Amino acid sequence: MGYKRPRHSNVVLNLTPLIDIVFLLLVFFMLTAHFVEDQALVVDLPDADNVPAATEHEEIVTVIISAQGEILINNQLTPDDELVEYLRSALDKSEERIMRIRGDKEANLGVAVKVLDAAEAAGAKAVDILTEKP
Repeated sequence: MGYKRPRHSNVVLNLTPLIDIVFLLLVFFMLTAHFVEDQALVVDLPDADNVPAATEHEEIVTVIISAQGEILINNQLTPDDELVEYLRSALDKSEERIMRIRGDKEANLGVAVKVLDAAEAAGAKAVDILTEKP
């Protein structure tokens, strides 16, 4: 009788190429990921003892005043002579018409007053000034 035993083949999957592809994908996504930044400029906020918690609303218009006197409205650089128009258009997009100022503690007070005057002229209902708790 010509009986042959069935051969059991040992099938081993080579996982090395799969691991290489997974690491390449990991590196690709780490290098191409965009990280969200809180603000466009580094602003050192002034200190205040009694600081209420700031609420995050997307409809609040954010004005950043840098130490050099640059004014950004919703992270867009704004010329001084067009400040009221930029603020009016930004506030028109917001139902709440609230403005938040992030001013550097080394910023010129005259620039802050100019922004507050422009906010009143643009029709802001309320203005928040952000500070840090020491």
